[in-house]
Amino acid sequence: QVQLVESGGGLVQAGGSLRLSCATSGRTFSNYYIGWFRQAPGKEREFVAAISWSGGTTFYADSMKGRFTISRDNAKNTMDLHLNNLKPEDTAVYYCAATTTWYWPQISRTEVYVYWGQGTQVTVSS
Repeated sequence: QVQLVESGGGLVQAGGSLRLSCATSGRTFSNYYIGWFRQAPGKEREFVAAISWSGGTTFYADSMKGRFTISRDNAKNTMDLHLNNLKPEDTAVYYCAATTTWYWPQISRTEVYVYWGQGTQVTVSS
């Protein structure tokens, strides 16, 4: 059974930081990219960033560059999303997902992702 499990969400004050992790299991993901998306109440799910399985290639939504960083943690075998200088408008459920698509802009589209996690809530208070 293929699983993607997010962790690390929570409540944080504006200006704070969080580290989200995505753990995978159930199959080999060496040919996959892992993407992070977020969905705020009443809004569509939006692309945040994506990373190759090796960690050598990354993509970011323009609006996320600078404050968010995606990386691979080799020790934990997770794909992490570092959220810095958080703002109340960053409040959302954050999802990780897996795709074999590797090029821009298709990798930013939800429809190319075949496996999804259940999401982790990030709430930023003002």
